[in-house]
Amino acid sequence: METQVVVRSIVQIIYFITALGIVFVIISENRNPLKTISWALLLLLFPIGGIMIYYFFGQDARKLRMISRKSYRKLKKPTYEALVIPSDTEAYMEYRPLTKLLNKNNDSALLQGSKIEIFTNGKEKFEALVRDLESATHHIHLQYYIFEEDEIGNKMKEILIRKAGEGVHVRVLYDDVANWKVKNRFYEEMKKQGVEVTPYLKVYFPVFTSKVNYRNHRKIVVVDGKTGYIGGMNIADRYLKQSWRDTHLRVTGRGVLGMQSAFLIDWYSSGKGFFADKVYFPDMPVITSNVMQIATGGPMGEWRTLLQATTNIIMRARHYVYIQTPYFLPTEGLFQSLQSAALSGIDVRLMVPEHSDSRFVGAAAHSYFEKMMNAGVKIYQMTPDFLHSKVMIADDFISVVGSANMDFRSFEHNFEVNAYIYDSNFTKKMKNIFFNDLKKCIQINPKDWKNRSRIEKFKESLWRVFAPLL
Repeated sequence: METQVVVRSIVQIIYFITALGIVFVIISENRNPLKTISWALLLLLFPIGGIMIYYFFGQDARKLRMISRKSYRKLKKPTYEALVIPSDTEAYMEYRPLTKLLNKNNDSALLQGSKIEIFTNGKEKFEALVRDLESATHHIHLQYYIFEEDEIGNKMKEILIRKAGEGVHVRVLYDDVANWKVKNRFYEEMKKQGVEVTPYLKVYFPVFTSKVNYRNHRKIVVVDGKTGYIGGMNIADRYLKQSWRDTHLRVTGRGVLGMQSAFLIDWYSSGKGFFADKVYFPDMPVITSNVMQIATGGPMGEWRTLLQATTNIIMRARHYVYIQTPYFLPTEGLFQSLQSAALSGIDVRLMVPEHSDSRFVGAAAHSYFEKMMNAGVKIYQMTPDFLHSKVMIADDFISVVGSANMDFRSFEHNFEVNAYIYDSNFTKKMKNIFFNDLKKCIQINPKDWKNRSRIEKFKESLWRVFAPLL
């Protein structure tokens, strides 16, 4: 009995020392202080479980590289060859620092003259996507975070198999962890019929890996290098329901080149072939006057590209900033930027779902609302629809649509992609959509919100402590 007690004590001491060692490692990495404190608390309060959680979800991959800089530049080169610099209009000059920022930290080229169609429901988006897939003659590049084996998923699978049979090069990239529930036969059937299919960051069990925390959340489709899709919708039946509100774009023209580069880089980093042939980057005419940048974000590399761009837009706004996001867990810098903008007289509006599909994330998000509203930020909760749209618009000129949420996970852990569109007419369309969505929302009353029960506030504050880890 005494021997068991001694052994148990030794094991506990070893675990505690290990946890303490990890805390020192985290501190030495100079991470976000909030994140450092969250991990330290978790490891010191729950050393055994905390060590396991840290191994899978806590390691900093920013210094790692999945693709060499030389290969990255080589894949980006075709996009740069199509670079068109627009005239220095007054409106464009206002956002020149942002375009330079995205170019410098993400090699995001300025692509002029795309035609853009906006979808706010899955029915219209998938109808258009089906038509474009059916019209493909050379290649289909399809990348989704979730590819469900349901009615729309099986319909897509049948189209992809048929097009592969017609000689079209069909390549499908999906996130491994997000699709664990999808049976292997779903993808194997496509492979057997000539579709090239591969998961992103494959996680093998029982050989555990810390890669489980870094997920590819991007949604990109490119057809023949001429038509592209980007936004927040996955391939799943729930997007066909009226209760699921999301935003997706169909792009024709030069903006597709940025999406093609993003896909091919992910395809290459997944262990597949290297493609930079002219056929994948065809010459396209300037259709409109807008300018677009396609920017990717992820845990690899030095810069948090999408977070920097988001903060830049907020701090440069002169009239308004409107945001739609299903998950709101801002970094301290983003939190302060929104409050500073509102206190400066900028019309700042945040739209979120009334009920989150993650109870803990929703509770943590609520803890930010009171200070936001005290600064003048107007907060709206959509009901009964679930808001899954990831949109930001500002000053009738800049629109951002993509896969990134306003939270720690999107900005620091996930591989994301956003379209930055510089165009007055397009942004006014997005603004009209935002105000139409307001009809389905309830604006939070600051006084009522402040009078919530102390227990509720404490729960929200508790989950906020671990917000960087959610």
